Amino acid sequence: LWRGETSLWTGECRNYIIRDSDNCFLCGDDRSITLLFSLKIAGLSLPLPPKKLIGNMDREFIAERQKGLQNYLNVITTNHILSNCELVKKFLDPNNYSANYTEIALQQVSMFFRSEPKWEVVEPLKDIGWRIRKKYFLMKIKNQPKERLVLSWADLGPDKYLSDKDFQCLIKLLPSCLHPYIFRVTFATANESSALLIRMFNEKGTLKDLIYKAKPKDPFLKKYCNPKKIQGLELQQIKTYGRQILEVLKFLHDKGFPYGHLHASNVMLDGDTCRLLDLENSLLGLPSFYRSYFSQFRKINTLESVDVHCFGHLLYEMTYGRPPDSVPVDSFPPAPSMAVVAVLESTLSCEACKNGMPTVSRLLQMPLFSDVLLTTSEKPQFKIPTKLKEALRIAKECIEKRLIEEQKQIHQHRRLTRAQSHHGSEEERKKRKILARKKSKRSAVENSEEHSAKYSNSNNSAGSGASSPLTSPSQSPLPPSSPAPLLPASTEAPAQLAPQAVNGVSRGALLSSIQNFQKGTLRKAETWDHSAPRIG
Repeated sequence: LWRGETSLWTGECRNYIIRDSDNCFLCGDDRSITLLFSLKIAGLSLPLPPKKLIGNMDREFIAERQKGLQNYLNVITTNHILSNCELVKKFLDPNNYSANYTEIALQQVSMFFRSEPKWEVVEPLKDIGWRIRKKYFLMKIKNQPKERLVLSWADLGPDKYLSDKDFQCLIKLLPSCLHPYIFRVTFATANESSALLIRMFNEKGTLKDLIYKAKPKDPFLKKYCNPKKIQGLELQQIKTYGRQILEVLKFLHDKGFPYGHLHASNVMLDGDTCRLLDLENSLLGLPSFYRSYFSQFRKINTLESVDVHCFGHLLYEMTYGRPPDSVPVDSFPPAPSMAVVAVLESTLSCEACKNGMPTVSRLLQMPLFSDVLLTTSEKPQFKIPTKLKEALRIAKECIEKRLIEEQKQIHQHRRLTRAQSHHGSEEERKKRKILARKKSKRSAVENSEEHSAKYSNSNNSAGSGASSPLTSPSQSPLPPSSPAPLLPASTEAPAQLAPQAVNGVSRGALLSSIQNFQKGTLRKAETWDHSAPRIG
């Protein structure tokens, strides 16, 4: 991918070129401009490569620009908030994110208001949340115009395993849930494809707004992506808020109600009291804000362990005023108390992510929270029929099963990537070349030794027999009909023809045979003398 940009706020114009294996086309569309405006709103300093007025179509410049812009996209996609931004997803994958979700939400809300005329939409609250398919509207009741409420609409997610009937029944049960640390739902309804809930509007905002000193109505990117001032909470606030959040998590787990969506934006502040939001997310099957983190660790495979890990993220943010740079966390900065660090280590450290999370009950017993006194007289109430409890149990198991399968796929992909990276590295290629060279040399030496051994064996088999003629390698053997040359008794045989001991017979036996030679025993040969001259 190589991409330039059109920067309207600076008056500069640069070309967009998208390259892939099939095509190459010019792109200066609204997606590019909208994305850049949104990133400008986020206030981040992104490494956009410099422009070039002359020679900007040279091959070398295009290659350099390609690397710079790929790095630019890498920085965007590795930022947790930006990577979940609707505009980033639409820019990178327009085919799957082409729908106008605000318009869809307005249509669904309008259909609902046909049968409920007492509600009135004041204004849409644009981009106050991070979810792509969840929209918010400021509401009021017609006969109570001063009260402000917030309507949230969301469609179904990939973890929706409840039947339509059970899903609608459970959504309508949410207003009956009473707990001192759960934000009350005023109204809730659902159809086969989405859910709509109304709550009171809180001017103070969420716990994340308190940490980041943000205004609740501002866009999510502007509020949280690049905070101007980073400051954690006081130790007593950390202890109190943490204890209240753990208490409501334990309540939900005891009821068999799945949650899995804990983060600072889902905790509403009411004075010194934290109240949990968005219980409907698990019923809708929506993905967790921190799913990209805990899906990497195979020991975080239950919804309770997911909630505990997300609580670690929240505690880190309350303590240091910002989220961790990466997870797992190798070392923690100085904290107001070592008891805070102990809880963080049990939820975010390498050992915790590798071996598993503690339970919510175990966290409540740790020194940071065990001495916190909660002063509330409100008695929790949330009655779930037995049939719906069984449906929740099955749905919870399906959610955990899908998480385990996803973790397995990620683990296999990471192993394959590491193996490919290892075998494709320059050092590994050098090692393979050296080993291949050594193997080739060893094979050549072995072949040479084998050839020498065969040659030696062939020579030995040709010259080691007792009946073999005593000849020099450079001489041919005498013909069988020619008499052997005789040596005088007083003459010593040449060194190269001296007989050697063969099969126990010494050269003395041969000399004795020569000495006892008798001429008379030879057969008389007939000769014809043709030397006399012939006269014709």
